[in-house]
Amino acid sequence: MAAVASLLARLRPQDSAQRLFIGFILLLLLSGSAALLLQTPLWLALPFAGVGVAVLLVDWRWVYYLLLLTLAFSREIPLPGGLSMDVPSEPLMLVLLGCFGVSVLLGRTQLTARIWTHPLVIIMGLALLWSTVSMLFSVNTMKSVKYLLAKTWYIVPFVFVTASIVRRPADVWRLAAFYVVGATITVVYTTLRHATKGLSFDSINWAIQPFYINHVIYAVVQALLVPYAFYAAKDSQGTKRLLWRVALAVLVFGVLLSYTRASIIALPIAGLFYLAVRLRLTRLILGAGAIAAACGAFYFMHQNNYMLYAPDFEKTVFNGHNFEKHLEATYKLEDVSGMERVYRWVAAARMISEKPITGSGPSTFYPEYKRFTVKSFRTYVSDNPEKSTTHNYFLLQLAEQGFPGFLLFVILFGTALVMVENLYHRSRSAQNRRVVLAAGLSLVIIVFHLLLNELVEVDKVGSFFYIALALLMRAEGWIDSEVVKS
Repeated sequence: MAAVASLLARLRPQDSAQRLFIGFILLLLLSGSAALLLQTPLWLALPFAGVGVAVLLVDWRWVYYLLLLTLAFSREIPLPGGLSMDVPSEPLMLVLLGCFGVSVLLGRTQLTARIWTHPLVIIMGLALLWSTVSMLFSVNTMKSVKYLLAKTWYIVPFVFVTASIVRRPADVWRLAAFYVVGATITVVYTTLRHATKGLSFDSINWAIQPFYINHVIYAVVQALLVPYAFYAAKDSQGTKRLLWRVALAVLVFGVLLSYTRASIIALPIAGLFYLAVRLRLTRLILGAGAIAAACGAFYFMHQNNYMLYAPDFEKTVFNGHNFEKHLEATYKLEDVSGMERVYRWVAAARMISEKPITGSGPSTFYPEYKRFTVKSFRTYVSDNPEKSTTHNYFLLQLAEQGFPGFLLFVILFGTALVMVENLYHRSRSAQNRRVVLAAGLSLVIIVFHLLLNELVEVDKVGSFFYIALALLMRAEGWIDSEVVKS
C-alpha cells in the first residue's frame, strides 16, 4: 500500500503548469470520446476553444491589437432583419467586451476610480442612458436596440480597454502603429488600382473596394491618423522615426488622392486648432461656433427662409470627370451631393420640430425622414438606394434622440477639446504634450467631418473617436503625476 501511495504522490501534479497540462489532456480525452460516441466531430474543437479562453483570461491584449490591425480591412455584411455587422471588427469587439467584463469581475482591469468617475465617462454614460429613454419612444425598436448594443461594444473596447492597456506614452504610438500599418496598406492597394484608371476623380470609389464603402470613409481614416503619425515621428529616433515619416507621407498622399473635399480641408483645420490651443482660444471658438449655429438655425427657420435656397433640379449636377468643376459647383450650390445634403437637412429639421425631446429613436432616420422631405429640394439622387442618413451627425442626433441627446454629444466633445487645451498648458513633458496633441487633433478632424457626415457609428472612424477620449483621460493622469513630482 505504501508503494502505491508513493506512486500516486509522484503522479499528482506538483504545480499549476502540470495541473493545466493534466486538465488539457483530460479535456482532450473527453472531447475525443464525445466525438466518437455522438459521431459529431465538432466536439474535437472543445479543447482548442478551452485553450483560447484560457489565453484570453491570462492576456487578451493581442485581441485588441489584432482588432486595430484588421480594422482597415473590416467589411460590412448583412444580417437577417435588415441589420448588419462589420467583420471582423465587431466580433473582436464582442470578444474584448467579454474579456473586459471577466477582468472587472476578477478585479484585474488596473483602472483607477479616477477613470470610472471621469467627467468624460459620466457624460458617455448619460448619453447611453438617454439613448435608452429615446429607444422607448422609437419608431423602430429593433434598430434602436441594435444601436444600444453596438454602442456598448464600441465604448467598452475603445474607451475602457484602451485605458486599461495604455499605461505610458509609448503604448500610444504602439496602438496607433497597428492601425497605421493596415491603413497604409489600403492606401498602397488603392493607389495601384487607381493608377490603372489614371488616378481619375470618377474612379476613386471603384479603387477603394472592397475595404471601404465610399471615398469619404477612406479619406477620413487616413486624415485622422495623420496627427498620430506626425507626433509619433517626433517622439521616435532612428529607423522608427523614418518609418513613421514614410507612413505620414503615405497617409497624406491617400487624403489628397481621395478627392474628398472635407478631408483635404480638415488637415489645415487641425493646424488652426493647434494654434487655438497655443493661444488659449478653444473656449472662445466653441462659444462662437454655438452662437453661429443658433443664429443660422433661427434665420433659416424664421418665416421658412430656407425655401429661398431650394436648388434648380435641372442644374444640380455631379462633375464626376472633373474635380475642378466639382469644386466650382460646390460654391455655386449646384453640386448634387451638396444639395442632396440640404434635402436631408430640411427633412431632419422638420423631424426635430415634431419630436424635439425624444426624437424618432436611435438609428431610425432612414426611412423615417422620407415623410418629412420637401420636394423643392429634391435632386437626382434623392431615391437614396444606399440608405444613408442626414450627412450631418449633429442634425442626426437631434432628429433621432432630440435635444437631450444632441446636447450630451456636444458637451462630450466640447469637454474633450477644452481638456486638450488645459492639458497642453499644464504639461511640462514634451512626450505627454505630443500624446495630447495627437489625440486632440485627430478628434478635431473627426468632429469636423461630422458636419457633413455621420461617422461615429462607423467602426473605422468611431473607434478612434473613443480612443482619443481614452488617451486624453490617461494623459491627464500622467500630467498630474509630473505636476506632483515637480
